[in-house]
Amino acid sequence: YFEANPIPEEQRRAGFGGVNRYKSLEGFNNSEMIIATTRRLDVIQKQMVIQSRSLDEITKLAEDKEKLLASIPAIQPVKNEDLTRMASGYGWRSDPFTKARKMHWGMDFTAPRGVPIYATGDGMVSRADNNASGYGKHIRIDHGYGYMSLYAHLSNYNVKRGQKVKRGDLIGFIGSTGRSEAPHLHYEVWKDEERINPINFYYGSLTAEEFEIMLKYANQENQSLD
Repeated sequence: YFEANPIPEEQRRAGFGGVNRYKSLEGFNNSEMIIATTRRLDVIQKQMVIQSRSLDEITKLAEDKEKLLASIPAIQPVKNEDLTRMASGYGWRSDPFTKARKMHWGMDFTAPRGVPIYATGDGMVSRADNNASGYGKHIRIDHGYGYMSLYAHLSNYNVKRGQKVKRGDLIGFIGSTGRSEAPHLHYEVWKDEERINPINFYYGSLTAEEFEIMLKYANQENQSLD
C-alpha cells in the first residue's frame, strides 16, 4: 500500500534462536506439547508486533499521501464565472510590448480588476511583494514536495509572507501591475525550481468539457498580456 515495501516472509515467520527460552517447561508429563504451544504463541505475538508496526507505517504513509494531494496545485486560480477569457497559455508567444516571439512561462487569465484569486493548493506564502522584475504585485506559495505556484500582476493582496493557506483560500485580486498590458492574472507552476505547464494542474476544478475548451485556447500561439 502507498508504495510501501511488503514485510519479507522470512521476517514474518522467523522464530527465536539462541538461548533455550523454554528450559523451565521441561520435565513435565506434557512438556513437549506445552513447549510447542508456548513457542507458537511467542511466534504469533512477534508476528502481531511486526504487523502492527507495518500498519502504523501504512497509516503514516496514507496521511502523507493525503497531505501531498492537498498540496499539489489542482484548481483554476480564477473562477470561470469571473473570467473574461483565458488569454494565453504556456509556450512561445508574441510579446505585447516588443512583438517579438518569446517564451511565456505561465497562463494568462483575463478578468476585471479586483476579481478574487484563489490558492490552488495547500502551502505557505513565501512571497507577497512587488520586488520581482515584471511580475508587479505578486504572490508565491510554497506547497512543499518541490511544488510552488506564482500569481502575478495583482492589484492587492489578501495574504502576507509566512501565512499558511489552504486550497481555495482567497489570496489576492486581479490587477495590472508590473509588466502588464491589461488586467489579468499571470499564473505559473514550478516543480523542483523549474517552470512547468500549468495546464496539467486543473483536475480539481474543471469538467472534461471545460478542460478541452481551455486546452484549445491555451495551445493557440497568440499574444500574451505580459
